[in-house]
Amino acid sequence: MLLAKKNIPNTLKTLLIIGFGYFFWLMLKITLEYIPLKTDVSFLMIKQTEIGQRPEYLYFFYTHVYTSIFVLLCGFSAMLRKNFGLKNFHKNAGKIYIFLILILAAPSGIYMGIFANGGILSKISFVILGCMWWFSTFKAYQLAKQKKFKEHKQWMWRSFALTLSAITLRMWKVIIVYLFHPNPMDVYQIIAWLGWIPNILLIEYLITKKQI
Repeated sequence: MLLAKKNIPNTLKTLLIIGFGYFFWLMLKITLEYIPLKTDVSFLMIKQTEIGQRPEYLYFFYTHVYTSIFVLLCGFSAMLRKNFGLKNFHKNAGKIYIFLILILAAPSGIYMGIFANGGILSKISFVILGCMWWFSTFKAYQLAKQKKFKEHKQWMWRSFALTLSAITLRMWKVIIVYLFHPNPMDVYQIIAWLGWIPNILLIEYLITKKQI
């Protein structure tokens, strides 16, 4: 998470890229399950009620899934910044990242959060996550327009920490199910919060310590 620091050893940078690449590939495999527009695979198997009662659910779902994979890639690419001589690429990737979140990924995620599995606690968490994701990204965009680049970078890190919840949520799910074998609905209630709260707390700690 410290790619913005200029003194990070190249070995650590390489390990971070490899680690992200692995998890990105896992997320890409999940995304590809829904191509072409399938309604009877993976996550959608347990959302048949929403699909039957709310035809628009699929539009929001596909919008969220198809854009989020590019958000992950653009966000990570933007975080590389000057460390790899990618200053212009950072700027362009950041623009795509911000556009996709503000217009497509976050609004569709908020809608999906309203119908999240796990009851009211899960719904509240995912709606909060979507709203914070949108706001932190908008704040980063606003600060960049004002040329307040230090603050812009901090808010982009907050946004990306929330973006990574797509990965950390699934990591926590595997850990919790493997160790405790809880009821599936209980898992949703737990990972709904664990998926993003540790991420944002870590980023706030690093910002406070002036590490990013």
